[in-house]
Amino acid sequence: MKKVLVTGSAGFIGFHLSKLLLDEGFAVVGYDGMTDYYDVRLKERRHQMLLQNQRFSANVGMLEDYEGLRQLTLSEEPDIIVHLAAQAGVRYSLENPRAYIDANIDGTFNVMECARELGVGHLLMASTSSVYGANEDMPFKERDKCDTQLTLYAATKKANEAMAHSYAHLWNLPTTMFRFFTVYGPWGRPDMALFKFTKGILEGAAIDIYNQGEMSRDFTYVTDLVRGIRLLIDKVPNRPDSSEGIAKNDSLSPVAPYRIVNIGNSGKVRLMDFIEAIEEECGRKAVRNLMPMQKGDVHATWADASLLNELTGYRPGTDIREGIRQFVTWYRDYYQV
Repeated sequence: MKKVLVTGSAGFIGFHLSKLLLDEGFAVVGYDGMTDYYDVRLKERRHQMLLQNQRFSANVGMLEDYEGLRQLTLSEEPDIIVHLAAQAGVRYSLENPRAYIDANIDGTFNVMECARELGVGHLLMASTSSVYGANEDMPFKERDKCDTQLTLYAATKKANEAMAHSYAHLWNLPTTMFRFFTVYGPWGRPDMALFKFTKGILEGAAIDIYNQGEMSRDFTYVTDLVRGIRLLIDKVPNRPDSSEGIAKNDSLSPVAPYRIVNIGNSGKVRLMDFIEAIEEECGRKAVRNLMPMQKGDVHATWADASLLNELTGYRPGTDIREGIRQFVTWYRDYYQV
């Protein structure tokens, strides 16, 4: 039975990944700061559900607490670390940028140091589609140059990728970075669009629609996402043999056991179509507050997820209407509306 340390285990994605790993027989060591960026009760409820499985342990601590994190990793000796904890939210990075430096730079460095000292078999860390920044050629591919990040949040994630590559090279630490594309689904964060739109529509309150709705996103259902992560756990990158070369589509580093993988649904959905699907599921029309483009926003995201498919044989594919139906069902049940 392998043991996995999941940082951010009380978060949206960390909760779903931990649940999947437990269902598949792994032991999971959860680590979460329980910060009040959004309703802590939602995080506590996620941990409570995971604690119903005796192979899960919940540990509360901040990424910035290096000694606390180090002592946990040395005592638990996980085989694998999946680092999902971060200060999330693109728009919040305009209001409180230091939180992103503390959690995403210092905190990620601490996770890498613990992984290096312990010598884990595989370190997997979350990046984001936001690192593609101002790129306009789509779908986005892992080997695309991406040096035009538009927010500090995206910049910290791009920095994480560079930091992780250096550690993979220096310490032969097998590392996989995955870039997420607009994740949604039950137990989602209250600051995310689907949550805010559903809440507003059901309450009859106006919803803010940026750039007059002229945007598209590659919406990825959360269970598809964590299935991709689960399969990538088994795909440990190796330092390439110079005589063999690297496959054309592979993002494997030529000098380190390091790889970047997109996890997305591989399709663009117009924001207005997304809203109409929520309206249909809620049985109500939205009060639409059309607004200009916000700082840091991009017009579109679209993943080329062919590398994920080549590595694992898996391709995310949940239809957007089915995903929204699952979320609205959860929302109505959880909030009794």
